[in-house]
Amino acid sequence: MTNSKEAGPHPSRWRKFLQYIEVPTDPGVSNTPWLNRDLIPMPKERRTYKIWSYFIYWCISGLCISGYAAGSTLLAYGLDAQQAIVSLVIGGLIVGVLCVACGWMGERLYCGVGAYFPVLVRVFVTIFWDGLQAYWGGQAVAVTIGAIIPGAQPSFQIEQCLFYLIIGFTHMKQTLAGGTLLTKDFIGIIIYYMFFVATMRIPPERLQKPFIISSVMFGGTLIGLLTWAVSNTHSGGPLFRKQANPVHGGTGWSMLFGITAILGAWGGGTVGQSDWTRYANRPYAPTLSQLIAAPFCIIVCATIGIIVTSCAQEIVGSLIWEPFLLLATLQDYYNDSPRVRAAIFFAGLGCVCAQLGISIVLNSVSAGMDLSGVVPRYINIRRGAYLLAFLGLASNPWQYLSNASTFLTVISGFGIFFAPFSGILLADYFIVRRCVIKLEDCYIGDKRSIYWYRNGVHWRAPLAWVLGVFPTMPGLIMTTRDATTWNVWVRIFHIAFFVGLLISFVTFSVICWVSPPGNVGIGVSYHEESNLEAEGKPETEENGPV
Repeated sequence: MTNSKEAGPHPSRWRKFLQYIEVPTDPGVSNTPWLNRDLIPMPKERRTYKIWSYFIYWCISGLCISGYAAGSTLLAYGLDAQQAIVSLVIGGLIVGVLCVACGWMGERLYCGVGAYFPVLVRVFVTIFWDGLQAYWGGQAVAVTIGAIIPGAQPSFQIEQCLFYLIIGFTHMKQTLAGGTLLTKDFIGIIIYYMFFVATMRIPPERLQKPFIISSVMFGGTLIGLLTWAVSNTHSGGPLFRKQANPVHGGTGWSMLFGITAILGAWGGGTVGQSDWTRYANRPYAPTLSQLIAAPFCIIVCATIGIIVTSCAQEIVGSLIWEPFLLLATLQDYYNDSPRVRAAIFFAGLGCVCAQLGISIVLNSVSAGMDLSGVVPRYINIRRGAYLLAFLGLASNPWQYLSNASTFLTVISGFGIFFAPFSGILLADYFIVRRCVIKLEDCYIGDKRSIYWYRNGVHWRAPLAWVLGVFPTMPGLIMTTRDATTWNVWVRIFHIAFFVGLLISFVTFSVICWVSPPGNVGIGVSYHEESNLEAEGKPETEENGPV
């Protein structure tokens, strides 16, 4: 790989510096204000994802700690176990359908989807998701380290000198951030980020094998926890015998909120499906996994979370919905038994692998590519991922995860922003443009592009987005301030994903029918070449304006 060169016989030091920090390029693809090698339609040699690859992708996306906890935390709102599972099934099936629809353009044209405003909103939300995943990953690292050596005191002075810190790690009680963050968890976060930085060195098109390792490891953790839980209780636990007691609004509204929470949790993944379907080695490769593997993995992981949480309550006497905290509790419950510590080490390692996988799949690669679209000359997927990881740590995730109610409010709130984006994307691609895109014009940043609209702003889209977000905002604000509030605005917020998607889809379609954007029907519905054709090359420093 090479770096593109600045014009001029005697570039200044500033120009030399800017040239030095440019992202690497491929032959024939220069860095411009609109593209780099990560943003162009995916060349054929980089389309390495097959049907099984996307199945593994959804094992990563669905079999994760946030998926495990999402099902369990529904119980905090008064649903019984059966109702929570029904909510998971409905939400998972809807996620699968949305993934197919939102990823269709990437599968056909091998490019991602992006515009400045949606990208910035998505990057903002990803910061918090990245922080959340890193926090859980750090806690999993802490549990894994704590299983290696228990909190016993050393016998010899030399051991005291060499191993004092790690020997006391398991039972370290010091806290930071006003008591909301254990020092050992912060140490775990730092170690987790070391593994994350190393993993992100692998290009997205070569991540299949690491994804397999992650899926197998966490799958083993889930099977082990489920086996332990059911074999000790010989049932599904007390939560399956407990009657529903909705916090407010009745069972129907609580289930709708649960469905909305699931859609909100995976909303960013549905909008960004094209970021991964563009790596497909042939058409329809992602479709089967999206329709089957996506809901299956989401439903299975969250259901296991509910069963294990329920059984654990009967065994240890506490309702623990994070698997890594349950592992730490079991180490104490079984008095640091060597066999138990060995099991906890491998189970904790599975949680670490799961967090690395989900951070890369849903946060780093997709959002890193989004951030790359803002400043493509200087930010690529890898650099974007590193920047988001830093900002995620700075977001203090331990604060907004301090209790289950706050967690559900946060992930449901994410959905109110992504649902309108999904509605606009689907309406524009399927209804307005009939799946026909002039691909080369997507990389031209002036009025020569048919997608330049009015000074680069497609005014119909932000109008439809505002109309989709507006009805759900009051309920989000009221719920955040007082979780006991119950009125018509809160009810609308409980079905925010459905309301936002439907309103934005309909309003955008109607606006474009009343005021057509023009140049509709120009382009292709399927990109067959690995690179843009010569007559349609995007503007670069070598070939000049199109």
